[in-house]
Amino acid sequence: MRALSLDRLRTLVCIVDLGSFAAAARALHLAPPTVSLHVSQLEERLGTSLLTRDRGHVCPTRAGEMLVERARLLLHQADAMVDDVRLMVEGKRDRVRLSAATPVIANLLPGVLERIERDHPGIEVELSVCTSEESLARVGQGTIDIGIVALLQPGVPGIRVLPWRRDPVVALVPSDWDHPRRATPAWLASRPLILNDSRTRLFRLTAEWFAAAGCHPRARIEHNYNEAIKSLVASGYGATLLSYEATPALVDPRITILPLSPPLWRPLGLAHRAGAIGQPVRLVLDALVPATAVRTAGAARPARTYSRSRGDDRSVNRP
Repeated sequence: MRALSLDRLRTLVCIVDLGSFAAAARALHLAPPTVSLHVSQLEERLGTSLLTRDRGHVCPTRAGEMLVERARLLLHQADAMVDDVRLMVEGKRDRVRLSAATPVIANLLPGVLERIERDHPGIEVELSVCTSEESLARVGQGTIDIGIVALLQPGVPGIRVLPWRRDPVVALVPSDWDHPRRATPAWLASRPLILNDSRTRLFRLTAEWFAAAGCHPRARIEHNYNEAIKSLVASGYGATLLSYEATPALVDPRITILPLSPPLWRPLGLAHRAGAIGQPVRLVLDALVPATAVRTAGAARPARTYSRSRGDDRSVNRP
C-alpha cells in the first residue's frame, strides 16, 4: 500500500471512537476480518503499532493518537469536499459574480444579499463595482454572471437584458437656496451644477431631459462618486441630479431634495448571458426579482416621498 487510504483511516478512527474492532465493524458495515486487515495494512505502511488492548478495550498508541488526530481533519475535509461537489451539481452551492454601480450596491443590494444568505446559504455572491458598459463587457466575456446596468443599452449579441426596476431622478440643492416646489430644466440650468461624468448613462439621461426643454447647461464640475457630490451640494457649491434608489440612513440638513418637473426616471436592468442559465444564477435572479414588484408599485407615485413644512412650497426630505 503506497498511499494511505481514506477507508483505512476511517476504520482506525472508528475503532478508537467505539473502543473495539467488533463495534467498528458493525458501524461501518464491514466484516470483522476486513477491519483487522485495514489496521494491519496501516501498521505495515507506517512501520509501527497503532493500537493496543487494555482490559478488552482497544486504545491508540502514541503513534496511533497522532495518526487519528490528523485523520479526523483529513476525513472531515474529504467529506466536506464531497458534499460541496454534490451541492454544486445540484445547483445549491456555487459562486455567482454580480456587478453594479456603487450606489446600487449600497442602497439596493443589502436586502437581496440577506435573502440569498437566508434562503440559499450555499450560494456565495461576489460583488464587483462596474459601470454599465463595463458590466456588459464582462458579462459577454464570461467574467461576470449578472450585471445590473442602466437602461437603455445597445443590444449585445449573446447577452440578454431584463428590465428590473426604475427609480426617480431628483435634484439635490443646498437647503439655503430659494427654490421652487419642483425643479424644472430651466431653473436648474440657471444654477451652478455638479453632474456625473459625461461617460455615464445618468449624464446622458439628464442631458436629454435638459435638451428636451431647450436647455444645454455646462456643469461646474463632473464627478462620479455620489457621496462626494452630496458633500459639495451640502457646502453650497452647486445642485445635482441623482437617482433616488432608496432613502439614505443619514440625513444632512444642508441638502434639500426636489422632485423634477417633468419627471425623469432611471431604469435599471439585469444583464446575463443568453441561453441556458445555471441554477445558482437563476436563484440570484429570483432573489432580485421581488424588488422589482415592490419598487414599481411605489415608483408610480414619487410625490409621496416628499413633504412640505413651514407653510411654503419647499421640500424638506434630504439625502
